[in-house]
Amino acid sequence: MISAVHSILFARDADAARAFFADVLGLHSVDAGGGWLIFALPPAELAVHPAEGEPKQELYLMTDDLEATLGELRAKGVTVVSEPSDQGWGVLASVEVPGYGPVGLYEPRHPVPR
Repeated sequence: MISAVHSILFARDADAARAFFADVLGLHSVDAGGGWLIFALPPAELAVHPAEGEPKQELYLMTDDLEATLGELRAKGVTVVSEPSDQGWGVLASVEVPGYGPVGLYEPRHPVPR
């Protein structure tokens, strides 16, 4: 029934954010017309947590080796906004996406559906 998920980041500087995903993360994209890039993403998962207050959405990029990934990103000039912290369910950090802001990056310790 569901064939994919389409996520959108509304960025202050869309060109800078697009360059990050294309040039730094190396994500493949297609031009949907007029420079509107749509990026292919690796496999995804969806978790549903109870909300305190209004419902919200969050975006996290996942990695199998957070320390190695942060090292590669730092070497490419990416700013690490928050250093790794053990959350029990995984190790969480965040990186700055130019033109957008911080995005979570984590190494899960929970079972990952594949």
